[in-house]
Parts: sequence; C-alpha cells; structure tokens
Amino acid sequence: MKLVNIGFGNMVNASRIVAVVVPDSQPIKRIVQESKEKGNLIDASHGRRTRAVIITDSDHVILTYLQAETVANRLNEENSDGGLGDE
Repeated sequence: MKLVNIGFGNMVNASRIVAVVVPDSQPIKRIVQESKEKGNLIDASHGRRTRAVIITDSDHVILTYLQAETVANRLNEENSDGGLGDE
C-alpha cells in the first residue's frame, strides 16, 4: 500500500485515488456538497482554502489545501519510486 501525503501529515492510499481536481467549477462544488450531505466528505484542509479535491473509488471526497498539481506530482513520485512502500 502506497500513501500520498496531502498536507499536515495526512495520508491517502494512492491506489484508491480516482481523480485530483480543482474545486473551482460548479460540478465539483456539487460533488463536494453531495458528499458532505452523505457523510463521505473528509476535510483535510485544516481550515485553509481548499485548492484540490481528491475523489476516491469508495465515493469519498477529500479536501486539501495543496494545489492539485502538487498532489499529482506527489502521486507520480510515489508511482515511480521503484516499489518502495510495498510491504
């Protein structure tokens, strides 16, 4: 299992991530609101401005203060590290 740091020591299982998107568009705002109503929203932004929304295959939506590009780069680093972290 590979974990991706999404800020403040919070980690997400890299294999469960479906998409990393910016929260500016209306459809993404709707997805965030619907997941909040269903109880599937995880706010890992610690009160800061949300800059990226992570959508998982379990229908959980995770908010983070990191930019989507930063999360994607960390995800790519995890995928290209030669198998470290697989235990």
